[in-house]
Amino acid sequence: MTAEASQAGPRHELAADGGRSLDIALLTYKGNPFCGGQGVYVRHLSRELARLGHRVEVIGSQPYPVLDPGHDDRLTLTELPSLDLYRQPDPFRTPKRDEYRDWVDALEVATMWTGGFPEPLTFSLRARRHLRARSGEFDIVHDNQTLGYGLLGDIGAPLVTTIHHPITVDRQLELDAAEGWRRRASVRRWYAFTRMQKRVARRLPSVLTVSGTSRQEIIDHLGVRDDRIHVVHIGADTDLFSPNPAVAVVPGRIVTTSSADVPLKGLVFLVEALAKVRTEHPHAHLVVVGKRPQEGPVAQAIERYGLEGAVEFVKGISDAELVDLVRSAEVACVPSLYEGFSLPAAEAMATGTPLLATTGGAIPEVAGRDGETCLAVPPGDSGALATGLGRLLGAPELRARLGAAGRQRVLERFTWARAAEGTVARYREAIADGGRPRVAEASAAAAAPEAVESVGAGAGADIDAVSEASDRDRESRATC
Repeated sequence: MTAEASQAGPRHELAADGGRSLDIALLTYKGNPFCGGQGVYVRHLSRELARLGHRVEVIGSQPYPVLDPGHDDRLTLTELPSLDLYRQPDPFRTPKRDEYRDWVDALEVATMWTGGFPEPLTFSLRARRHLRARSGEFDIVHDNQTLGYGLLGDIGAPLVTTIHHPITVDRQLELDAAEGWRRRASVRRWYAFTRMQKRVARRLPSVLTVSGTSRQEIIDHLGVRDDRIHVVHIGADTDLFSPNPAVAVVPGRIVTTSSADVPLKGLVFLVEALAKVRTEHPHAHLVVVGKRPQEGPVAQAIERYGLEGAVEFVKGISDAELVDLVRSAEVACVPSLYEGFSLPAAEAMATGTPLLATTGGAIPEVAGRDGETCLAVPPGDSGALATGLGRLLGAPELRARLGAAGRQRVLERFTWARAAEGTVARYREAIADGGRPRVAEASAAAAAPEAVESVGAGAGADIDAVSEASDRDRESRATC
């Protein structure tokens, strides 16, 4: 028995690793499990932590996380509501007077009005207040990339933070693709919160990330010391995402996941590749798991190449429907310019569906070597994507070999059970170290001037013009 286990109080039993079970507060400022990686991470990690014998309280804001059933005594959700300013069907709404509860709500609305994204900051301030009121109830606080000022200082328990990848990467890719001063001004204002995240990240005692690529970029972009960053790979639910010969494969079907029409995901290059590959494989068609863009580069490419009948978008499908959709494809594709990990790649490989992926960011870390467990192509190259699609669509034996090898790679390296075990090991280290951010306590009041600075950063710009030009684009970023 470990020393930690021997000191366990009466309410603690042993966890799977022989240490005492932990009371964990898992924070997520945005928890949609069907769009974007943060909700997926919280859903699967919380389930596996509970299976290991720990008690997990997920504390989240809208869209609220969805937790897996069957762990009622160990897995709970506490709602910490925002004003939900980006909800459908009225995104960027102005709340009614009786909806305001305190100065944090006013800050949230003011930041939105000036073209910024308030949720990381305002959630952190609400979470701080909530956690300090419950000081002593949790052994560890695990923040899922909020990186807000409110989480500095004493929050009632040691802190561990997951940074999937620096959002500054997204910001730079969008700036590189922006056309015109209004669009660039909109991007800069929306991503103003990354200044806060840089400052907070440098003060964190323990950072988890999902890949070696992300680790290096956290060092380079955020200035976090390398000895504070630990890689814990995430993975696929290999029981759910598994092969099923009973699901018929649809000839020519290509499946991809794209949370929004943003440059980071590289969807426009895949649409261009589809147009090219259909000259030799006219039955080729694309199913995109995500929202159909009404305008922008992807919509324009679909119209330009006459692909309205060859590109389908599906949204809001169940887990079972998603798995069967991936199983039914001849090819799964990840065309991203950059990924901090790529859950869609791991999940597609787990089903045994052959994968075509770019080498953007950490994708090769997940997908493996070209020709062994996937086909790999450079990011942003529609010609290379078309060549890869043509190879796979025309070679059943290659598809079968890559699909089987991809499944085996995921089973050996990328499962949520392994992710939970690695995360708990870091929790125990943080508890032993005290887990305090390496600054004097930053109270919510002290954080307020920084927040107000962020609100005012873009106030001198032509906000009306910027907002009118970019509301639809910002809505696509806000929904995931």
